[in-house]
Amino acid sequence: MKRYNLTLTAAVVLFLFVGTTGCTNAIQSLRARDQLNKGVNAFKNANYPQAVECFKRAIQLDPNFLNARLYLASAYMSQYVPGAESEENKRNAEAAMKGFMEVLDRDQNNSLAIESLGSLTFNQKKFDEAKDWYVKLIKVNSQKKEAYYNIAVIDWTRAFQPNTEVRAKIGMRPEEPGPIKDKKAREALREKSEPVIKEGIEMLQKALAIDPNYEDAMGYLSLLYRQQADIVDTVEESKRITAQADQWMQKTLDLKKKKAEGPAAPKTS
Repeated sequence: MKRYNLTLTAAVVLFLFVGTTGCTNAIQSLRARDQLNKGVNAFKNANYPQAVECFKRAIQLDPNFLNARLYLASAYMSQYVPGAESEENKRNAEAAMKGFMEVLDRDQNNSLAIESLGSLTFNQKKFDEAKDWYVKLIKVNSQKKEAYYNIAVIDWTRAFQPNTEVRAKIGMRPEEPGPIKDKKAREALREKSEPVIKEGIEMLQKALAIDPNYEDAMGYLSLLYRQQADIVDTVEESKRITAQADQWMQKTLDLKKKKAEGPAAPKTS
């Protein structure tokens, strides 16, 4: 009988402990959500320092609160100014990077964290890293048109600078039609730029397959075709590719005009 009483007592203690622990966890979770909501309100009002403190408290209350970690990293990223060299700006970038990586430690396929890391490294001009993040984003979500677009922007950036340098070196004005007149310079430029131009065009075609009215993709497709027109060997081929570039630019302008005009008014009988 005594043994029974001891066992029963232990069971009651265990029940009370588990019940109290569960109640405490629930309260902590509610407090964490309250801090998240306060942080979101501050975030929406661009009060990022206050938002950061609220999100930090939410994470302290609930270390597994993934949304709080995402918001915290986003709040740091929102304070980052591309190109600024201040120590505070660098700290914000580092904190954002650390925060998004902590999200990926808990959810390796979190598309928001991956996309944000792509954007952050792109703004830091770390193009290799940015491209790796966008490639990973495509693996997680193959319908993410922005990932294809951003890879193409990186490709255009890598093709544009050497093209500009070659034109300046051989005395071709920026507006002068292609191809690059100096054969040796053209061949060297083609060897360097052709792979990224082709990749960029392919990426934009995939983006447009997802969204045929993606005007930013149309604009960069036009720009990449102009780069391609500079590295072909004949004037005829360069003119043909330039005509493609003009067509895509016209599509972009037509789409922008249509959007600016708004929906057509219904016809009245």
